[in-house]
Amino acid sequence: MRKPLIAGNWKMYKTPRESLSFLDAFLPLVVRHNRDELALFPPMTSLGYVLDACARSNVSVGAQNMHWLNEGPYTGQTSPTMLSSIGCSHVLLGHSELRLYFGETDERVNLKLKAAIKHNFSPIVCVGESEADRNAGKTEQTLRSQICTALRGVSAEEADRLVVAYEPVWAIGTGSTANPHVAAEAHGLIRHELGRCCNQALAGKTRILYGGSVKPENISALMQQEEIDGVLVGGASLDPQSFSKIVHYT
Repeated sequence: MRKPLIAGNWKMYKTPRESLSFLDAFLPLVVRHNRDELALFPPMTSLGYVLDACARSNVSVGAQNMHWLNEGPYTGQTSPTMLSSIGCSHVLLGHSELRLYFGETDERVNLKLKAAIKHNFSPIVCVGESEADRNAGKTEQTLRSQICTALRGVSAEEADRLVVAYEPVWAIGTGSTANPHVAAEAHGLIRHELGRCCNQALAGKTRILYGGSVKPENISALMQQEEIDGVLVGGASLDPQSFSKIVHYT
């Protein structure tokens, strides 16, 4: 019922030239792939180039972040109207690295989610616990707070295109991947909170991705879990051969 989504987050990697070189190699490898939805999230300087290159392909393109206001004196920020004007369709919100290094709060994620909905983006809201939270037995508390704050003031109808990405912070870029059963357990908790904060219909249809050192060697085990509806891939999405192997998991 929930079509899997395989998304690649390039983070602060790839110039426009490198981005186009990647696509020259990658797009032919996935040209007939329709089992899963595919999306790429390049850095802002490459976003327009990637949008143009993917315009007639089966790969959607999104931004890694955005401000919640349409304009203003906010140096270094990108507004939803700017992203909309170049044809951007998806946006990542609340990525763990923004939370960890740049002070992103649940309240700001809520503002950004409302703006994304208003501008008809498909938002991917990232949530996840730190190693300290997990060791202290606070995983459930952390995920509940992140989900319910992000959805504050958002109706189930408005959240129709919402995607959630579970990113255990202790697994991001470390090479350590959550045990598939542990990841599925966290996804079940997130789905329960979606039902509690909105309704069961939304919870049942919302795709929940796993993100945390996903690679060709572990994608199949992760996707065998009923609660895992796709993946948000970091480092392994930077190489076209590696990412295509993830796309073509069996």
